[in-house]
Amino acid sequence: QVQLVESGGGSVQAGGSLRLSCVGSGIFFRFNAVNWYRQAPGKQRELVAAITSWGNRNYADSVKGRVTISRDNAKNKVYLQMNSLKPEDTGVYYCNAVNTSGYWGQGTQVTVSS
Repeated sequence: QVQLVESGGGSVQAGGSLRLSCVGSGIFFRFNAVNWYRQAPGKQRELVAAITSWGNRNYADSVKGRVTISRDNAKNKVYLQMNSLKPEDTGVYYCNAVNTSGYWGQGTQVTVSS
């Protein structure tokens, strides 16, 4: 059974930083693509960052230069380091892993105040 658990969310002021973590069980992140999505109130879920099994990274234009996705194969974790946070970064952040199916975590709330 695959399970993804996010952590690291919280409330910060604009300009602050947070590091989100996603730990996986039942799935090996180093063999699969892992993505971070976010969903703001009243908006659709959107892709924030992605890392492939090869280590290639992609970012949404809205977060480029402020966000870094990384993976620790030994811990089977994927991180999302977010700097220079803006109020528009507020939302629930979800970890998503993809192999033959897609798997989601429960999400972690990020709130950025101005």
